[in-house]
Amino acid sequence: MAKSPQRANPRPRRRWGLWVLAIIALAVASTATAFRKEIKGYGSIASAYSARVACSCRYVAGRDLKDCAKDKLAGMEAVTLVEDEEAKSVTARFPLVASATATYRKGYGCVLEPWEG
Repeated sequence: MAKSPQRANPRPRRRWGLWVLAIIALAVASTATAFRKEIKGYGSIASAYSARVACSCRYVAGRDLKDCAKDKLAGMEAVTLVEDEEAKSVTARFPLVASATATYRKGYGCVLEPWEG
C-alpha cells in the first residue's frame, strides 16, 4: 500500500495564527491605552446614569428590574444592573471600568452613593 502524502511540518500555520492573535491583542491594548480617559469617563457616566434611572424605575415606579433594563439608552448595552432589595438599591457596572450604586431614600427618591470620578 502506498502511504498517503503527509505535510512536512504542520506547525507553521499555528505560529502564523499566534502572530495574528498577538497583533490583534497589541492593537486592542494600544487603542485602550490611547483612549483610556474617554473610556473611563464614558464608563463612569454610563454606570451612574444607569444606576439612577434603574433605581427610580424599580423603587419609585415599582417596575421589575428586567423591565427597567429595557430603558437603557443606545450604546449602554455593556452596563449590567444588580439590585439589592433589602437595601433598596441598584448597582450598575461597566465591565472593568466603573460601577455606581443608587439607593432609594424616602422623601428624596433614588440618590447616587458618593463616588470618586
